[in-house]
Amino acid sequence: MDTPITRAEHEEFRRRLEEENRRQDKRIELLEENVRELGQLTNSVGKLATSVESMVKEQEKQGKRLETLEGRDGEMWRKVVGYIATAVAGIIIGFVFNQFGM
Repeated sequence: MDTPITRAEHEEFRRRLEEENRRQDKRIELLEENVRELGQLTNSVGKLATSVESMVKEQEKQGKRLETLEGRDGEMWRKVVGYIATAVAGIIIGFVFNQFGM
């Protein structure tokens, strides 16, 4: 440590340090960009999750409405069949009474 270094050695050491700093700065920039992209991706995933949750709720509502509509059609069909059965039974009973002269 008693021997001083030459100016050329000092310049070479300084140049190497500057190159190393530039490499490190570039790596830090890349890492910062990756962190920014990861943050954006996280936000997008959060929005997507909210959107999917909203869609699931809407599908549940539509499923309930569809069941109600399908039930109405089935209920209406049962009423029509009931009326037809009642009419047929009335005709048969009327025919039987007519045959016996009542």
